[in-house]
Amino acid sequence: REAILKIHAKNVKLEDKVDFTALAHATAGLAGADLANIVNEAALLAVRSGRKRVAMQDFDEAIEKTMVGLQKKSRVVKEKERQTVAYHETGHALVAAFTPESDPVHKITIIPRGVGALGYTLQLPADDVFLKTQNRLLGEVDVLLGGRAAEQIIFGEITTGAANDIQRATDIVRSMITSYGMSQRFKNVTLGKSGKGYGSGEPELVREYAETTQQYIDEEIAKIMDERYNKVVNLLSSHKDLLEYIARLLLEKE
Repeated sequence: REAILKIHAKNVKLEDKVDFTALAHATAGLAGADLANIVNEAALLAVRSGRKRVAMQDFDEAIEKTMVGLQKKSRVVKEKERQTVAYHETGHALVAAFTPESDPVHKITIIPRGVGALGYTLQLPADDVFLKTQNRLLGEVDVLLGGRAAEQIIFGEITTGAANDIQRATDIVRSMITSYGMSQRFKNVTLGKSGKGYGSGEPELVREYAETTQQYIDEEIAKIMDERYNKVVNLLSSHKDLLEYIARLLLEKE
């Protein structure tokens, strides 16, 4: 990625502080076309800001735009909602900071982006990871649940803001049980569905396990999610001072 970025940036005037190694780390998982877009977008941002050379901040903004979407500074967010978002995002970031195998937190923001994000926490991997351990997967679940846990600790109630987090966390846990053979009862077994029937021309997925197994999957997902959520609530409760300090700073600096 570093080499690809340098090729695309060959004809672009850059500031001396542009660090291609850092940019390569920040763009883990992106394809060559994405990297080309990032260089072009960074150059456009520099021009719009009236600068002759492209700075590191232009690249950072271009990467975030590619990954999350455009900044929506014009979107009016009520103060109570801003506070909720600030604590929610701080919850994600703090759990990430205290989870050993979690990717480092690069940035937390409460400036709305894209279609639905009122804020977000950007984690950037130190290296490309192709294999994930069971502990790393559970750590990802913990980080995803950190936002809702922070809301509950501070406000005593939860919001719809965690909908996407919960969906992603549930998908990870379901995959652990059905695809990765990481459950108590079905160790080293795949509980899959296959396209065996054809109804309306579309392949129909047929479950290849018993109804009782489906019940076990549902109950095991609920149990693991409950255990992880309680763990995260306890973790954030023990660092409540830090949670409040960072959230206040976030409300001040966005």
